[in-house]
Amino acid sequence: MRFRKRARARKRAQNVHLYKSRHLIEHLFCKLKQYRAIATRYDKTAQNFLAAVYLVSCIIWLH
Repeated sequence: MRFRKRARARKRAQNVHLYKSRHLIEHLFCKLKQYRAIATRYDKTAQNFLAAVYLVSCIIWLH
């Protein structure tokens, strides 16, 4: 038997602009993870990894 969740007695305050910004950032991370080198972190140094993230971010932005 399934039980229904109760509705909240009081609605939580929500900042719509902050939520939209957070959604865009989460969406970018999902797109970044589609690139294998970023998802598995092939680069050994942080500097090379950051350069790869910049490169992939530019490619995503241009599309």
